[in-house]
Amino acid sequence: MTQQDPSLPLAGIRVLDLTRLLPGPAATMQLADLGADIIKIEDPGPGDYARAMGPVRKEVSQFFVAVNRGKRFVRLDLKDAAQREQLLAMVEQADVLVESFRPGVMDKLGLGWDVLRARNPKLVMCAISGYGQDGPYAMLAGHDINYIGYAGMLDQNAGPDGRPALPNLQVGDLLGGAQTALQGILAALVAVKMGGIGRFVDVSMTDAVFANNIMPLVAVNNGGDAAPGRDLLTGGVPCYNVYRTSDGRYMAVGALELKFWQGCCDVLQRPDLKTRHWQLGQQVGGADALAVQAELDAIFAQRTLAQWTEAFAGSDCCVSPILRTSEALAHPLFQARGMAARALHESEGEYWSAAGPLKFKA
Repeated sequence: MTQQDPSLPLAGIRVLDLTRLLPGPAATMQLADLGADIIKIEDPGPGDYARAMGPVRKEVSQFFVAVNRGKRFVRLDLKDAAQREQLLAMVEQADVLVESFRPGVMDKLGLGWDVLRARNPKLVMCAISGYGQDGPYAMLAGHDINYIGYAGMLDQNAGPDGRPALPNLQVGDLLGGAQTALQGILAALVAVKMGGIGRFVDVSMTDAVFANNIMPLVAVNNGGDAAPGRDLLTGGVPCYNVYRTSDGRYMAVGALELKFWQGCCDVLQRPDLKTRHWQLGQQVGGADALAVQAELDAIFAQRTLAQWTEAFAGSDCCVSPILRTSEALAHPLFQARGMAARALHESEGEYWSAAGPLKFKA
């Protein structure tokens, strides 16, 4: 049994977690990090599919460990009437229930919203699905790649050749699913705590990615779709781009504002490039932008990542090394903030964990 910290803002909130894989478990883990008591409910068989997804060190995969920190675990067969009643009794004492089945599954189990709110009118129920509880695609299967593809995000995550690159940060699952669910749950909980009734929160991961696809929507309103790899923030200007170093690593140049670009040019010992910036009339994705980018390609290729990192260390111009995850874990940035820590799992032993990112002070 996990120990909840009574000083955290969600201390005393109880959440029933019926979700599997990534979006729902990531959302409820963040609720646990905020102090909520999370009871993860799995079927008596294999349980959450994430348990066996990827290498299993002893009993469960590191994937399962990574998104189920700080939870209690209960096995229930929700197709069995007696065990279903056990869940309903738990609902009476809960504040939140989160599920990620396809639309209609909870109703078929006899656990739909009407049933649950009859047992607990103050309950917040959150349903996370790929395409929402209604609409023409509600019953279709999908994964992150499908959600971000429909929402127009994957088209923009491309290099100069236009081929979409698959991000290893699951935008649909984590931004569209986990973060949006967290937002809806917390909003509904505030309403309940202010004296309101419980609410059903319908989270479509595809809708949420679409709603956050801000810059491509700006491009449409400015006259058309942004060219993949050629927009202001996707490689269309030399001051906001990535450059390969002599040892095959990459530096991130984020000198979007003119003052930062001029500082960058000073470090590069190329003052002649200071006036060739988008704020001074350089066309985004234009010939001059690509020409300056080619010059920076040649410059950065002359030194290693460590050498460039040292060269830019004393200049506040938004240029930084692109770290591997193992390097990020050891970096002072995350060590000093307590973000990278060694945690202990009861069966899997020690493992690296990214702590909750929110810090609270009384």
